[in-house]
Amino acid sequence: MALSPRDLSQRRAQRTRIRLKALANGRPRLTVFRSDKNIYAQIIDDKQGVTLAAASSLESVAKAEHAKGSDKEAAELVGKLVAQRAMEKGVKDVFFDRGGYMYHGRVKALADAARDAGLNF
Repeated sequence: MALSPRDLSQRRAQRTRIRLKALANGRPRLTVFRSDKNIYAQIIDDKQGVTLAAASSLESVAKAEHAKGSDKEAAELVGKLVAQRAMEKGVKDVFFDRGGYMYHGRVKALADAARDAGLNF
């Protein structure tokens, strides 16, 4: 039986997540979700099962600075926002969970902006 594209995507994301959790050493994870129109980022503490910080291109802050949510500039803005919010909560070291997406384009732009804003990964 052939798997649907969505099933394949979920499998790829799960495979990446399992491998990264083994190397995490208790650090929270910066996870990315990319849709056709927007991009979202969360910093999740898997031990406690809580979201420590989150940002998306749908927020009024992001929309005020940049109207389109599906390009690299919006991804950079979301990366800066999530990094600032994490630093306010005292989180500096994370590991990057690209969620099965290639490290390219919007995902790379978000990661680079989060690094520039002070997150270590």
